[in-house]
Amino acid sequence: MAAKMISNVKPRRGDSIKQCFMANTYTQLNIHVVFAVKGRENILTAAVRPELFKYISGILTRTNQFSLAVNGYKDHVHMFFALNPVNSLSEIVRIVKANSSKWINENRLISGKFSWQEGYGGFSYSRSQRNDVIKYIMNQEEHHQRKTFREEYLNYLKTAEINYNESYVFEFYE
Repeated sequence: MAAKMISNVKPRRGDSIKQCFMANTYTQLNIHVVFAVKGRENILTAAVRPELFKYISGILTRTNQFSLAVNGYKDHVHMFFALNPVNSLSEIVRIVKANSSKWINENRLISGKFSWQEGYGGFSYSRSQRNDVIKYIMNQEEHHQRKTFREEYLNYLKTAEINYNESYVFEFYE
């Protein structure tokens, strides 16, 4: 049965049984988020990245999201997850960025104060695209031997047909 009974509702005379049931919520919200290190510094070293990505995946799990892939490169992070419909994307990104930057600073994983740039890119994908997106995210180091982060990010915006103003896109220092 695809509906659940509302326990505190009693049928009235003349009510059909359907009126005592409430539909469940079913979603497939596969979200790819990209965000960058403030100043686009190349400070996410090979030694820091694996632990950072595990930590970010844990944040997603603790906020009731289903983490599909977390990876990145020296100056940015990609997260791919199934978004729980009770949360907004902006709230999840805010929680991830705040908690991960606090964790980096508390554990002194980089010298100086760490923070993420403002903003993020968010892109949705169908179930049939999930494996391709996961493979792409997990091969970031290889991709960035051929393409800069700027090229990658602007390509995402163009492919998704998102209108953007270059003045308000991440700070790029190539």
